[in-house]
Amino acid sequence: MRVRKTLVGPRLRQLRRDHGQTQAEMAKALGVSTAYVNLLENNQRSLSVAMLMSLSDAYGVDWRDLIQDESSTLLADLRNTLQDPVFGGSAPDIQELRAAIDHAPRLVDHFLDLYRSHRNTLENMMRLGSEGMPDELLGSTPERIIHDFFRDHSNHFPELEAAAERLRAATPCEADDVYQVLKGRLMRVHGIEVRTARVEDMGQALRIHDETESMVHLSEALDHQNRVFQLAHVLCLVELPAILDGLTADSDITSETAVARCHVELANYFAAAYLMPYAPFFEAAEETQYDADRLAAAFGVSFEQVCHRLTTLQRDGAKGVPFFFLRVDKAGNVTKRFNSTSFNIADYGGACPVWNIHTSFRTPGVIVPQFVELPDGERFFTMSRTTERPVFSRDTQDRRLALALGCELKHAHRLAYAAPFNLPDEAMFAPIGINCHLCPRKNCGQRAHQPLVMDLPINTNRRGNTRYES
Repeated sequence: MRVRKTLVGPRLRQLRRDHGQTQAEMAKALGVSTAYVNLLENNQRSLSVAMLMSLSDAYGVDWRDLIQDESSTLLADLRNTLQDPVFGGSAPDIQELRAAIDHAPRLVDHFLDLYRSHRNTLENMMRLGSEGMPDELLGSTPERIIHDFFRDHSNHFPELEAAAERLRAATPCEADDVYQVLKGRLMRVHGIEVRTARVEDMGQALRIHDETESMVHLSEALDHQNRVFQLAHVLCLVELPAILDGLTADSDITSETAVARCHVELANYFAAAYLMPYAPFFEAAEETQYDADRLAAAFGVSFEQVCHRLTTLQRDGAKGVPFFFLRVDKAGNVTKRFNSTSFNIADYGGACPVWNIHTSFRTPGVIVPQFVELPDGERFFTMSRTTERPVFSRDTQDRRLALALGCELKHAHRLAYAAPFNLPDEAMFAPIGINCHLCPRKNCGQRAHQPLVMDLPINTNRRGNTRYES
């Protein structure tokens, strides 16, 4: 058995430096030649299982930490960062970026941290306008922290997957019976009763877990699929707190609010994994060419729940199409996002109006496919559709949101939604950006804001498509 070379060299070099050793001293500790250590550090040799065990014994490290491949995520983050117009000129090519990751991993990390700080400052300025900036807003928002946490884990958590499979296998059942199975387990194992409550009695809440009374109240506003999802969510919180605590304990998530928010998102992850077990869901996704409607029907879940689950299919040996997932309201506010691709999703401030996630509001419930191209030339296939949210009163009947699911163009041939299109046709790619504040495109008829990091030409003798350039 051989392990991948990717990033093993830099990790080994950093391990040696952390222990204040020369290559010769590490070689002596491992019982190998100095030349062999040099070859390993320069990714010219693969690590054998025996060498991994020796490293683990000699330095007390988990061998899985040494072979963890983060190069794809780092490369995508670097590419996205360097596309910001603030850098100007031509960006380093792929080879240069890979070399930086291989030979200066700490410098890459510090560079990305600095850029994130820069972005956070710009975003806070966009939110506050000319008002003063409170100190508490200088740090990252819980949303950004949690998004980065999920991104760092490639939106895949084996611990939760294993727990979901174990609990689902404990009481095998058809999709139609999952609700009763969950109610039964909550009562049998935890003494928690589940009741459905009137909308008027819930105080605008969809679910209330009254720990004092050992009662879960579910709003009548929830349809069946969402009632099942909420019970799976509760099951995770009451049965797997140790796993949730373990996942956040070693992260950068420190504030009580952010930890609580992260536990909520992890419980949502578990709920999706419980309702759509990995192996059968992955098999069905491949068989149907990622037809979200068919998958929803097969597993008794909602369209949105399927889209969310599709972003998590990152298991080694059984990886699905890497997707990003975005949910926005009618004003363009981002209300949910997950990402397993290099697509740069804006935290807030509105997405690009050229992207048809917004036009999907005109055709409720209809999937709208689109091929898009980002300013850096990267191309993606996306599909957008609206989803309905629970109605609380006659005054808030229209609670429709829009969803977008997308993948890199190279994966589009695996999707049924892309089959009717002629992929090589250059004319079908819509030129989009991340949002107007950061988009470098000129002469865009949909521009709504002056870019923060570049000046657009203004000619008093000419009127352009928008008031921002002429």
